Amino acid sequence: KVQKQVTGAPPPLPVVGVPANVGGEQGASPSEPKECNHRNGRWVPDKRRPLYSGFGCKQWLSESWSCRLTQRTDFDYEQFRWQPEACDMLEFEASQFLMRVQDKTIAYVGDSLGRQMFQSMMCMATAGEERTDVEDVGAEYGLALAPGAKRPDGWAYRFPSTNTTILDNLHRIHVLVLNTGHHWNRGKLRANKWEMYVGGSPNHNKNIAAIWKAKNFTIHSVVKWLDAQLPRHPHLKAFYRSISPRHFFNGDWDTGGRCDSTSPLAKGSGISQNRSEDADAEGAVTGTRVKLLDVTALSRLRDEGHISRYSIKATQGIQDCLHWCLPGVPDTWNEILAAQLL
Repeated sequence: KVQKQVTGAPPPLPVVGVPANVGGEQGASPSEPKECNHRNGRWVPDKRRPLYSGFGCKQWLSESWSCRLTQRTDFDYEQFRWQPEACDMLEFEASQFLMRVQDKTIAYVGDSLGRQMFQSMMCMATAGEERTDVEDVGAEYGLALAPGAKRPDGWAYRFPSTNTTILDNLHRIHVLVLNTGHHWNRGKLRANKWEMYVGGSPNHNKNIAAIWKAKNFTIHSVVKWLDAQLPRHPHLKAFYRSISPRHFFNGDWDTGGRCDSTSPLAKGSGISQNRSEDADAEGAVTGTRVKLLDVTALSRLRDEGHISRYSIKATQGIQDCLHWCLPGVPDTWNEILAAQLL
């Protein structure tokens, strides 16, 4: 979902949503405004939303995440924007954004929620319109469809007009957005026959064996490693995205849990707090040059924005209270990312 040319000796890679001066500077000059805290703010109705059509962005958006293509009939969740507490975010406009990230590459590396953020950015950067000029350059990044796999191990697309590339796999980049979280559970570990390794060997340390400790250990280890790489790559700006909240009510995903509310902001519209709701993520980035893209609390207010019980085939079954309808909440995550790339 990014476009950019990357073969042989790496040319300057494009990054979606990153300005030309994206790397290096760690402090603001006295004349620059104080950095905005995008964590705190409020959701406000905005009739100019959504930023793209859930009907029209078929080139990039998975059908199962486009709630406009399902039996859902309420779409009020599409018409909200995030207003930070002490600053205004630059209005996202596709062509201006691509010009700001000319010759840059943005990579999303993570799970299916990272893929949602990636698809959201592709829809935002194209305004949800069909783009025959956008090139699929996945092969240049070594991204392939393995035998028997349902999807490739990553995607990469280049916008030739600005030499901008957006992808969800780590490879020669200017902006990196990492995430993980919901796959860390004992059931998935057993079902996928996964085994924990530490330092290249199977883990025998019982202090790390517990799933929540293993998750925390991994996040801290990856962020520490990434922070150590940044001095050698002054062009790279790295973010760790905090966890996206689930909204299962009256049970969990496998015990009848539901999230079929259609009332926006039933739990309030604003957040004002001095710490992240994702303590593991905040603890991992503290003292490093990796920035926290803190979306947990603001997303927790939007329980009506999940896929819920809706599907393409109108089949009855378990509700999806983890993934989001698109257009929707992940668009705001990308707006906050874009604002921090100025």
